[in-house]
Amino acid sequence: MIYFDNSATTKPNDAVLETYTKVASNYFANPSSLHRFGAKSKELLDASRKQIATMLGVLSEEIIFTSGGSEGNNLAIKGLAYSYKNRGNHIITSRIEHPSVRMVMEELESNGFRVTYLQVNKNGVIDLEKLKAALTKETILISIMGVNNEVGSIQPLQEIGETIANREHTFFHVDFVQGIGKVPLEIGQMAIDLLTFSGHKFHALRGTGVLFKKKNVHLHPEILGGGQEMGYRSGTENLAGGVALAKALRLALENEQNTSELIEIRDYLLSEIAYMPDMTVHTKKSVAAPHIICFSAKGHRGEVLVHALEKEDIYISTTSACSSKQKLASSTLKAMGVTDEEATGAVRVSLSYENRLTEAKIFIQKLQEIIENLNKVVK
Repeated sequence: MIYFDNSATTKPNDAVLETYTKVASNYFANPSSLHRFGAKSKELLDASRKQIATMLGVLSEEIIFTSGGSEGNNLAIKGLAYSYKNRGNHIITSRIEHPSVRMVMEELESNGFRVTYLQVNKNGVIDLEKLKAALTKETILISIMGVNNEVGSIQPLQEIGETIANREHTFFHVDFVQGIGKVPLEIGQMAIDLLTFSGHKFHALRGTGVLFKKKNVHLHPEILGGGQEMGYRSGTENLAGGVALAKALRLALENEQNTSELIEIRDYLLSEIAYMPDMTVHTKKSVAAPHIICFSAKGHRGEVLVHALEKEDIYISTTSACSSKQKLASSTLKAMGVTDEEATGAVRVSLSYENRLTEAKIFIQKLQEIIENLNKVVK
């Protein structure tokens, strides 16, 4: 099997699974319990929180465990909007955000907030000057995806942070689900107030994630109850998941120090696909993360390519996994100026550090054969 759908989810690392099983078996007490067994669980949870904070260069109290990227984005955006609505009702985001951001923005608009949606250029990157022009005295939040989940474009996070560094009442949220472990980011050294990532994107377990929240930022909680996670996310903590997440993050950040093989595979795929007739590559290497490739085959729908490759035991996706079953043209690609036909036919190859160049070569061979056969049928 060749698995090239890692932006949808990754295979849990064996060492991470071993950690999860060990903790779940031996530290199953509720961390909120008063007895000694519960206290040991609480100590382990706090240790994991501290490990994650240290790896990210932030404070322990700035780490909130969540169930993943979607929950983290909801808590960050709605939590901040409702907490600071007395200061302003204006939010800035982009046209190419994940549904867990885009749909939250739509909900906030229905509740009296005003949202500015920044356009992107043909490379999938926002214009900083347009961001600056959109700022008002009422702007309380900017929410921009760090790495796009469909084409891999990297946004100028450093420059965005610098733009609002002196604006006391404007906060900056980054959906970094696709960037963590792939694109280096000094969170503690940047003007980022909120940042989200999800464990299952870097070989941890589904149902685990983190929201970084700078200590001076206040959020209205999404889940009320027992007051866990400093009152921001009530519910009995997923101790084993949190410990396993810390282990997976350490491994991912170690891999991040050497992305040369990942980049080699991506560049090979980009070059070979671009060379094939009637192919359009939507990922621009100069502004893209090292693990995402998006392209269209002229005259063929994306799901047709996905299922044809599936028969060869090769797995890719039609752009975002969250919206792939709707069979709609990619909103990201349309925002980049791609035609409806090409956007509907787009597919995404997404890599992990476990993939090898030999797999990429097999993929290109099978893709060429599939396109040739499909073209014969069309003719």
